[in-house]
Amino acid sequence: MSELIRAERALGDFHLTVCTDGRALFDGGAMFGVVPKTLWSKKIQSDEQNRIATGLNCLLVRTGRHNVLIETGFGNKLSPKLREIYGTQQLLPESLAAAGISPEEIDIVINTHLHWDHCGWNTTLHPDGSVTPTFPNARYFAHRGEVLHGHHQHERDAISYASANYDPLIQAGQMTLIDDERMTAPEICDGIWVELYPGHTEQLMAVHIESRGEHAVFVSDLIPTRHHLDLSWAMGFDLDPIRTIEERKRYFAQALPKRWLTIFPHDHELPMTYLKQDERGRVVPE
Repeated sequence: MSELIRAERALGDFHLTVCTDGRALFDGGAMFGVVPKTLWSKKIQSDEQNRIATGLNCLLVRTGRHNVLIETGFGNKLSPKLREIYGTQQLLPESLAAAGISPEEIDIVINTHLHWDHCGWNTTLHPDGSVTPTFPNARYFAHRGEVLHGHHQHERDAISYASANYDPLIQAGQMTLIDDERMTAPEICDGIWVELYPGHTEQLMAVHIESRGEHAVFVSDLIPTRHHLDLSWAMGFDLDPIRTIEERKRYFAQALPKRWLTIFPHDHELPMTYLKQDERGRVVPE
């Protein structure tokens, strides 16, 4: 695969393309929480500042009726200092072009949650300081609780919520906010629906994609990379790591026997894989 297209395949009548906003550099300790560096460094190397290269995967689903984009990366609104710290590349527009699609052709955008590395290209910052929707013809979807939490600006995670990524869309009526009542009928469009898997945030959503009996799930930060398949390897970013572990168990209980294709948000090298249990009962990529 090219640097701009990380993976692609058919899923029934749908076509999946893992586009990318490039790589970002996150602190290894934050990515692996209480797991000692002596363990996680055997799987992934860090730089001299203890940062690991982390993918910013954005899934394009072409259903034949809709062009659906799940996540939009870091975007272009970070300050120069933050761009240097995180090493952001701002590649999503180029990646979508490489996939043969323009921003105007995106019909639906789904944000699994509203951390800045998942919804940054929802809007575009222009040289004059104005902010406009990156996907002018799209209906955006996010959870109402994420917006409320972002507006609260809690000391624990305020930096991860940037109102320019979602408030202009809400004010313009372009973003639909999903609430807990609607989660009883969470279909976004034919073959695509969302499900809550709380832990990383209280309203983290995974996105189910199904066509002709084939099933894929964009798991979001429930399982950010293949290195997080171990139940106890939760991120330091998780607001409730104990809940993350329980929700991973619930996911595995369905994904393995039903053979769901799992799509990770932050694994640049292995964006999608089927899962299996090894001889020791551990969940691993197939």
